Amino acid sequence: MAYDLQLSHIGKVYDNGTPAVIDFNLDVDKGEFIAFLGPSGCGKTTTLRMIAGFESITSGDLLIRGKRVNDLQPEKRPTSMIFQNYALFPHMTVRQNVMFGLEIKQLPQAEAKRKVDRILDKLGLSDVADIRPTRLSGGQRQRIALARSLVVEPDILLLDEPLGALDANLRKSIQNELKLLQRDLGITFVFVTHAQSEALALSDRIVVMNAGRVEQISPPRELYTRPQSIFVARFIGANTLISGNVKSVSADLVTVDTAFGPLTAEMPAVAPAPGRPASVVLPAEAMHVLPATMPEAEIRANHGSNMVPCTVTRLQLVGHILQIGLVLPNGEAVSIEGHVDKYRDSLSTGSAAVVAWHPANATLIAQ
Repeated sequence: MAYDLQLSHIGKVYDNGTPAVIDFNLDVDKGEFIAFLGPSGCGKTTTLRMIAGFESITSGDLLIRGKRVNDLQPEKRPTSMIFQNYALFPHMTVRQNVMFGLEIKQLPQAEAKRKVDRILDKLGLSDVADIRPTRLSGGQRQRIALARSLVVEPDILLLDEPLGALDANLRKSIQNELKLLQRDLGITFVFVTHAQSEALALSDRIVVMNAGRVEQISPPRELYTRPQSIFVARFIGANTLISGNVKSVSADLVTVDTAFGPLTAEMPAVAPAPGRPASVVLPAEAMHVLPATMPEAEIRANHGSNMVPCTVTRLQLVGHILQIGLVLPNGEAVSIEGHVDKYRDSLSTGSAAVVAWHPANATLIAQ
């Protein structure tokens, strides 16, 4: 069975010679929720627009359900796109906005009305069907844009930062609705965002882009806990990176010589050669902060074999979460969060401490 969407060595070069997307490869199964994530200018929106047909493709092949669509006009592709500003028609009612795409397809009036009524009911818009979008809330307008895109029954729904204009609380609510709707409909979603929290919460897989290139394609948890490049390690989550050179390699672990002594991390997919530069990547959640007075044997027994001295620079309580600021001996600042009960009365600002972690929770990135 063909993939819903395939991008094979896709490239985009602008007329002035500037590369926007470089050798992009991706296979998307039917019903997957894929997020494109990266900083501004990384090529994620350009890639989405190439899928939609709004940008030409310089090189490579774009296939939808096995059919090459490189030169197919947007209106002839089995895709629908939701823009950041929703692009609703202010002079039309909600019903007329949703009906618009079906009229373009010249669907019989009775069938079009049934489809519109069904999608309005599914998205909770029936009560406002005869009102113009300008009189409605941001969340309602977002649902109108969804309804208008979904009523034409696309194979793939493309979303270009559709939650960017919403406030934080509404954004969270619509995120939940969007994921439930996507699972219910079984339609493939390709979602562009610069917000890590959205990508991690919504998607089945995340494509991290940087300067036109794909850095990593992984499920959210794998991306968060096992970054494959220095860029991803710095871009996703709150990681601390400790650099050094590979000292030795065993069956499960790699030992790295660092400024803080030998540190160990889990073996990556490809074993690095001894002497090669590498970084030990530590997620904030994997790091334990302990008073310097705790015996080393106790630290190793309970918290792992890796230890680095530090100084506590900040303790700030936010609800039940204690935010801890640290500085390592090389001057690097580190921020860690933990439940207040875990650290109650064990740390104080200005005191000496130790950061410890289990090797299995550390990722090694060879450079």
